Amino acid sequence: MHRTTTDQLGKGSRLDTSTLASIATFAAYFIVMIAIGIGVYNRTKSLSDFVLGGRRLNSWVAALSANASDFSAWLLLGLPGAIYLSGLGEAWIAVGLGIGFAASWWLVAGRLRVYTERVTDARSGGDSDSLTLSSYLENRFADRSGVLRLVSAVLILLFYLFYVASGLVAMGGLFNQVFGMPSSAAILVGVSIVVLYTFLGGFLAVSLTDVLQAAMMWIALLIVPVVGILAINADPDRNAAGLSDILGGVEGSVGDALAPMVVISGLAWGIGYLGQPHILARFMGIRSATDVRQAGAISVTWAITAMVMAVVLGFTGAVYFQSPLDNPEQVFAQLIQAVLSPWVAGLLLAAILAAVMSTADSQLLVGASAITEDGYRAFVKRDASATSLVWISRGAVIAIAVVAAWIALSGNNTIMGLVGYAWAGFGAGFGPVILLSLYWRNMNRAAALAGMVGGGATAVLWDILDNTGISLGPIAVGPLETGLYAMVPAVAVSLLGIVVFRFAGRATLQMHDDFDRVEREFTGSPGVLKR
Repeated sequence: MHRTTTDQLGKGSRLDTSTLASIATFAAYFIVMIAIGIGVYNRTKSLSDFVLGGRRLNSWVAALSANASDFSAWLLLGLPGAIYLSGLGEAWIAVGLGIGFAASWWLVAGRLRVYTERVTDARSGGDSDSLTLSSYLENRFADRSGVLRLVSAVLILLFYLFYVASGLVAMGGLFNQVFGMPSSAAILVGVSIVVLYTFLGGFLAVSLTDVLQAAMMWIALLIVPVVGILAINADPDRNAAGLSDILGGVEGSVGDALAPMVVISGLAWGIGYLGQPHILARFMGIRSATDVRQAGAISVTWAITAMVMAVVLGFTGAVYFQSPLDNPEQVFAQLIQAVLSPWVAGLLLAAILAAVMSTADSQLLVGASAITEDGYRAFVKRDASATSLVWISRGAVIAIAVVAAWIALSGNNTIMGLVGYAWAGFGAGFGPVILLSLYWRNMNRAAALAGMVGGGATAVLWDILDNTGISLGPIAVGPLETGLYAMVPAVAVSLLGIVVFRFAGRATLQMHDDFDRVEREFTGSPGVLKR
């Protein structure tokens, strides 16, 4: 659908009032976030408190924290922008994610909560109380060499740098859109706020702020499309668009949406939920396995309704704006400014900021725990004091934020591009390994290592192979130009590696005993569905 006229989004005093409203609401939001961090500062006394909140999240906090830490800028900026630009074809991503998100609660959450606490410590014996995915994998597969822990921690750090950078890119675009602030300055301001309250309160502060952020995001997604549709219905020129034009977005077509590669690639995004450490951390931090059922119902309901509203918002923007936007990923922000009063617009723009921050804080925290728990404590000083581990984690939060900000400032990055890269890396590197570790009694260390390395490496290399090709001396491969999302081949390689390399090792008697003990505890827990 091609546009030829230009919308004016506000002039004179309205623009001034809108800017003032945005400043006021942003400032209030920042103050609340920092206050929460300060409020739980004294409750963060151990590494378990800092990285998992002491495993005491109730159903509502765990559910909404999982949503806020996941959907973030992708939901409010990336997905509506993709729908606005390309139409219905991008909606397959939302369908795949809805299925995958429900599956992660159903298949993974309860068992992972029990297994991470009960699995035998590979180095010292007894219940391990694994605080990270890396430590869980080491203990689950009785790996005393530390190889599994090291490889998984490296993958986590690598992909989180790009994931956090996606949030900072979104932050820069938002501040530029609302205040005219240079993106580089906006990135530095935003990351400073996120680091501050994450630094102070750790997992508990992040989870509590996530509840507020999830509520703000959902309300914003409800209000803006409704008001936008009413504005379109009141304007005969905008209301004249045909259905095929609407569903095709600004540049796409309905036919594109049914292309096999588009459908497969979109649905494949759902697989990623099985391996996202910042979401799995909420499963590990929930109060008990008996809380999983209620938390899952709350979380999945929020997620599906929010994604439907985000898709509708993208189509609404495609009809409302009669000339193509310079930055499609700002369609939500521009629609807010165009159809709502200044003070309401300021509040809802703060909701977008909430979405960005709610994922960046969680990812910083998981990355920091990989450095502290899976690096320093595992390989440098196993008997480090609780206080020193907390402070090392806080320092790691700052270090990861600095590197991610550098990636964000390097330019030429889109939110969907950065998220897609990290999502495929986590989904393929950890998804099959985590899922099978919870259900396959005879899975072993060699299989897990092959699955992680094969899946993670394929996720990194696929885009290069598919788009530009790889040349090794006289041997040249590609470009394949399939347009297939990296998740599909990467998960296939991961599963193949697990099956083939399962014969290169064996499960120990202790691993069998742990599996049977966890299975008995999980299936015998009141309120937990038996499977």
